[in-house]
Amino acid sequence: MRKTAFAIATLGLFVQAGAASAKNIVLSNDDGLTSNVLALYKALKEDGHDVIVSVPCQNQSGMGAAILVGRPLTPLKQNCLADAADAGAPAAGPMTREGLPEGDFFYVDGTPVMSMLYGVDVLGQKRWGKAPDLVLSGPNEGQNVGAIVLSSGTVSNAQYAAVLGHPAIALSAGARTVDEEGLDHPDSATVAALSADLVEALAKQAGDGPMLPAGIALNVNFPDRLEGAEWLLSRIGTYNAYAMKFSDDMAASATQVMKAMAAERGMEIPALPGLSFGMNTAKPTEEQASDESIVYRSAIAVSPMQAGYAAGAADEALIAEKLAGFLTAPAE
Repeated sequence: MRKTAFAIATLGLFVQAGAASAKNIVLSNDDGLTSNVLALYKALKEDGHDVIVSVPCQNQSGMGAAILVGRPLTPLKQNCLADAADAGAPAAGPMTREGLPEGDFFYVDGTPVMSMLYGVDVLGQKRWGKAPDLVLSGPNEGQNVGAIVLSSGTVSNAQYAAVLGHPAIALSAGARTVDEEGLDHPDSATVAALSADLVEALAKQAGDGPMLPAGIALNVNFPDRLEGAEWLLSRIGTYNAYAMKFSDDMAASATQVMKAMAAERGMEIPALPGLSFGMNTAKPTEEQASDESIVYRSAIAVSPMQAGYAAGAADEALIAEKLAGFLTAPAE
């Protein structure tokens, strides 16, 4: 694994001196109103950016890129997470919790991608009359590394935004950065400051241009121990930090991680079918050393992501070769 002065330097985004230009930013997540999202909003505002926060009403972790198409959203049946809005309020609108900056914090009683789109398609258009300069998703409460990125609402927000042509970054931190009451966790401010540094570096380089290359998003994962963490280039590889398997008896198959999580919440694991969750204890191969599932353990892992599912030209040629004689030849 190669260290860089700044991980994304390999993308041609070398950090230049000078003040960052102000950017229009939509900030979303899949957790709802958290200390992480509030801390990042404050850090970005201190740097002069214009920020709209648009997050799900309730925690929607693991919902991936799910959307509810053609289903009108009805008024809230219960309070949003952290009392961001009260039962009876519209399904999408400004948060009403006291102490939040007025006019910048919004919720959607829907999936993560729906909340991100509300910020881009409705709120951003009303304020800026154009697309945002950047879509940020997170910081998530818990790292999104390995195969789990496929089901992550945090990562899906960035992927969906990037496919629509918006520069986008998914941000994920440790699972302990939770404080629904005071929305003030000490690690949240540190993660926010580091995230704002990344945005500042991109803004300096971009000037009036796009903040990321077309078709590329970033998946950024912070380690649990933030002190002295370096920025390192990584990749979404084949090593999985998490070990998840479907079980027909969750109680019988519960891992130590699941038991600890249940104990923290005062819950009992039922003897019912469901996904069993644990940590992968297998050692990575030499080829997996730069996988983000390994890098995030001690550094800030910055993984470039292709937007969407399109294969490259070389892969297209390989498939064409394998299906020669089966595919209809293109007209000349």
